[in-house]
Amino acid sequence: MRLRSLVHLSSLALLSATLASAADRKPRIAIFSGPTATIQNSRPLVTSNKARLAAGLPPLNGADGQPVVDELFMQRLAAPVTVYVEQFTAHPLESDVAELYAAPDGFVAADGSFSKTRRSPADKPVYAVTLKPEDGLYPLPYMARQTNGSAWDGVATERGAPFEKSRQTFYPDASRIVEEIERLGGRIQEKADFDFFRPAPSGGYTKKNEKRGEDFYGYGPYNASPSRQHLARATNIVVAATKDNGAGYDGFIWLEGSPSIEDTIYWLSLVIDTSKPLVGNSAQRARGLLSADGDANIVDSVGYITTHVWDDGSGKDRVGAVMIQDQQIFNAREVQKGDARPGGYVTTGGFGGLVGTTDYFPRLTFLSVRKSTYRSDVRITQIPASVETVTRGANGLTSVPFAVKDKDGNLLPAAIPYVTIAKSARWQTDNDTARDASSQVEIVSRLEALLSGPPVLAGFVGEGFAPYGSQVAPVEAALDRAVLSGFPVVQAPRGNATGFMAASDDNLRIESGNLTSTKSRILLMACLLRFGALPPAKDPLKPTPAELSAIRNKLKLYQAVFDTH
Repeated sequence: MRLRSLVHLSSLALLSATLASAADRKPRIAIFSGPTATIQNSRPLVTSNKARLAAGLPPLNGADGQPVVDELFMQRLAAPVTVYVEQFTAHPLESDVAELYAAPDGFVAADGSFSKTRRSPADKPVYAVTLKPEDGLYPLPYMARQTNGSAWDGVATERGAPFEKSRQTFYPDASRIVEEIERLGGRIQEKADFDFFRPAPSGGYTKKNEKRGEDFYGYGPYNASPSRQHLARATNIVVAATKDNGAGYDGFIWLEGSPSIEDTIYWLSLVIDTSKPLVGNSAQRARGLLSADGDANIVDSVGYITTHVWDDGSGKDRVGAVMIQDQQIFNAREVQKGDARPGGYVTTGGFGGLVGTTDYFPRLTFLSVRKSTYRSDVRITQIPASVETVTRGANGLTSVPFAVKDKDGNLLPAAIPYVTIAKSARWQTDNDTARDASSQVEIVSRLEALLSGPPVLAGFVGEGFAPYGSQVAPVEAALDRAVLSGFPVVQAPRGNATGFMAASDDNLRIESGNLTSTKSRILLMACLLRFGALPPAKDPLKPTPAELSAIRNKLKLYQAVFDTH
């Protein structure tokens, strides 16, 4: 396995030139590192008691006041070392069948000396083994201390220290994770080769001028989240790796934080044009904790990709993008985090969503008819170089061209749409029956900001009552004003409603079907890149019949995508 971290798009040209033919190689998988990813986060490196006592420091004690047993961390040997392993200590019942075992390599006396023969009844039978650096990682006590000689008790030099005085717990890419999985018995190197990409990683190389909040995004005391514009860069990196339906790659894995991966994997399912499997993984528990779930999810994803259970018989993915969590295979459209624990993911919408299991071996139990990846109508290859959006001029609102891609076909950062979720609820306004848009300052202020600044792509999701997304009159009036201004509005229900909403000519809405409001936001963003803004009424307060007809005709394009994706 080649452990490489591929960051820049230019790396892909060199990579493509070295790809072996599919006939004489192992499967090849690309792993992408996303933001705030617990699956790539480790527990803090804490100085062991061996190091503390050797340096004359007080030991780390437990609740009973006694020194704690040293926690072990995966590390590399610098030179070969011979160690003696006591016989029959790998399992409590080894000695119960001692007669089945070959003789030990020798014996170790109380003073630590080794002999091929037993010199005393107290000598311990041992195996002699030479550990070498080329063996790989070994779990060992952590011996490092701070520059002032004190022990590391946490991430930072002291509580409340700035980021510059702290260490990162997030891995910069998945290469070390794959190595650790293999060393701990995951056996994925024999199944596939891996390449590693950093579209929006959780950890970064500060000495290589990478900046927190610009190049990498972790959580915790030094929290940083990627911006709307960064989605374009991340998408372009994935697009470059998957171009030509993933030539050279047999599948793709995206790693991200558990609360947000449901949005990103759905986004990728809509815009990435690949016929190979696309899998999302997260973790509810950090690396090194008891019952940490992330490594198993990655192992299951590798198994899913390499067993070709997704194959339609012609080498194309018949499933669409999925999330694999806790031995369950979720459709990317219907997965949602329900709780912060392993097993905490649920399906939404009430009509399927769980497409299979990885228990013992991957198998499918359900196939979605929804369009995804290479079948998507809003995939990157269908998005034009420019669309129309809205601007306000001296004579009212009008449509203007708006660039979406650069000359190389990459998404422009400024093109990523603004989509605002506006909620409607009972007991919300001074008068729920009055169609007074001005009372909805959140929506009206956002609309004014969109029209006052430079042209952008934008829209709204109106989250209303279950199951049909209906809203109180003031909210409805404010959202109508947004539509008449050229910004499409999706009508979605609260929660995980299971009722399908039929498209209606009686309103100026896109009906979400059984999509949640958060997933509706993602699909609307993709539709805006594909179709652009609605044709605005010159005066949104006085739309003409012709303007209303033009708006309804454009909404049909959006609705067709919402009905099928």
